[in-house]
Amino acid sequence: MPRRNDPPRSPAKKPPPPPEHRRDLIRVCGLAAVRALFARDPRRVERLFFAAALAPQLTAERQLLAQARKPYRELDEDELARVGGTVLHGGVVAVARPHPLREFDPREALGWARSRAPLLILDGVGNPHNLGAIARAAAFFGVERLVLADRPEQALASDASYRIAEGGLDHLLLYRARLPQALPALKPAYRVLGTALGRGSPLRAAHGSRPTALVLGNEEKGLDEETLAACDAVVTIAGSGRVQSLNVAAAAAVLLYALTEGGAAPRASRSSRSSAVSRGAPASGRPSTRSKSRAIASNVESASRRGSRRSRP
Repeated sequence: MPRRNDPPRSPAKKPPPPPEHRRDLIRVCGLAAVRALFARDPRRVERLFFAAALAPQLTAERQLLAQARKPYRELDEDELARVGGTVLHGGVVAVARPHPLREFDPREALGWARSRAPLLILDGVGNPHNLGAIARAAAFFGVERLVLADRPEQALASDASYRIAEGGLDHLLLYRARLPQALPALKPAYRVLGTALGRGSPLRAAHGSRPTALVLGNEEKGLDEETLAACDAVVTIAGSGRVQSLNVAAAAAVLLYALTEGGAAPRASRSSRSSAVSRGAPASGRPSTRSKSRAIASNVESASRRGSRRSRP
């Protein structure tokens, strides 16, 4: 028991602040995105921070980190905003190594077509929000691979694109290729379709022997003439004419919907969807046609809205 003249005891020390963010790591925000990251490759996660309200929903993820002797911590809203680099953190932030970016191999690419899923190719889409929204739509419609042009203006996986994708990026395999040199290598297995404003034919769902490789261009300039020349055909989306065009993320969702006849693309193989946290990436049977049709409109609208309206990094 302290004496009367003893100095008062200092209050209990607060836990140390979260470590500063390393530039070689990305910050994945939001429950859906964090769960998809753990489901796809939990080894990439270095640290996990979360609000108290989400702790019960992250039990399996915390157990994985504990087994790997990696830190996780409960934080308040202000600390989460600082760690996540945004107030739009959704109550959880995973600090992780970036999504692997594979080099395009023409011989390997010929085997991709066996799944019959469309292949999506981005030629200089520079806005990370658009990249995230496109990835979300691609994953929703069953696309398995996303090829990014080897160009300085091409956006790559980042904090912002992960937040907008809401898990979509971790359901895709990412590749980087030099366009248009890579497109001729795809033609034996794919029908390569470019997109251009007012210069192509309306898209019809493919029923031929080859699945479709869809090439989307830069937000301002579209596809380069050399890239267009390497395509089998050019398609466009006919509108009312009241506005010039759709945002590239909205256009991607519309075209993928048409290509998959409303989301009926073949499912990814079991091996490509194996997960360490089974509830993080559902692999059960298809939803009913009725429930799927109700969900399509809201998901397409959400993907385009997130890709075009949010401006914070």
